[in-house]
Amino acid sequence: MTERELKDLVLEIDINVPRQKVWDEITSTGRIQKALYNTVLETDLTPGARLRYYSPNKKRVFVVGEVVEVSPPYTFSHTYMFVQRSEEPTLVTWTLEEIPTGCRVKIVHSGFTNQVKTYDSSGGGWKEILAILKADLETGVIPLKIRVMYSLMNVFMFMMPKSTTIEEVEKAGW
Repeated sequence: MTERELKDLVLEIDINVPRQKVWDEITSTGRIQKALYNTVLETDLTPGARLRYYSPNKKRVFVVGEVVEVSPPYTFSHTYMFVQRSEEPTLVTWTLEEIPTGCRVKIVHSGFTNQVKTYDSSGGGWKEILAILKADLETGVIPLKIRVMYSLMNVFMFMMPKSTTIEEVEKAGW
C-alpha cells in the first residue's frame, strides 16, 4: 500500500465583526465555545502551557496539546491531538487579519505525518467550526442542526470511549 501525502489543511472565512471579538472567542477559557463543538478550553495561553478542550461538564477531554504561540490579537498556535486516537500531535495555527468588513480568520492545520484518521476528519471539521464561529459572532445564533447535534452529544456522552475520561487523560500524561 502506498502512503498518501498529507498536505496542510488551510481554511479561511471572513467574519463581519472586529478582530478582537474573534480573538476573544477563540482564546476564551473556562466557558463553552459554541463554535469548537461546545467544548471548554483550558490553558493559560502561554507558550509551553498544556491545552485541553473539555466537554461542558469537564468530565471528558477530547483534544489535548501545548500552546506554541500567542500573539494577541493576531496568532494563536498550538499542538493538537484527539485523545481517542493513537496518533502524533499536529499543529493548528489561527491567524486573524483585520479587513474593512471585519476579520479574516485563517486556520492552518499542519504537521501531518501518519495521522490519516485525524487528517480525513479535520478538513470538514474545521470548515464547520468556521461556519459556526461566523454565525455565532455575527448573529448570536448557531444553526439549528448544530444545536440539535450538541444536545445529542450531551445525551450520549456516556458512550464516549473511556480514553476521553479525565482519569484516563491524566494517566496518559496529558
